[in-house]
Amino acid sequence: MLAGPRRPGAEKLSPYECGFEAFEDARARFDVRYYLLAILFIIFDLEIAFLFPWAVVFKQIGIVALIEMALFLLLLVIGFAYVWKKGALEWE
Repeated sequence: MLAGPRRPGAEKLSPYECGFEAFEDARARFDVRYYLLAILFIIFDLEIAFLFPWAVVFKQIGIVALIEMALFLLLLVIGFAYVWKKGALEWE
């Protein structure tokens, strides 16, 4: 027998992807640090995407490209140090 629209069945109430029961409302607020960590992951993931093609053609592009890549990495390290110093990576 099919469950009506107001009475969901056992399959509908079972955990779907994560494997455990929901413990809060789906519209619960997330901490801002979660989004900051996600953005940092994307930034450093894209950094690797820029480093691979650069490393493949390193011999052809010369010393100027080495200096430019060092500046790029330096900016990323400065940004990471700033975020770390502000305590945005600390979970309490």
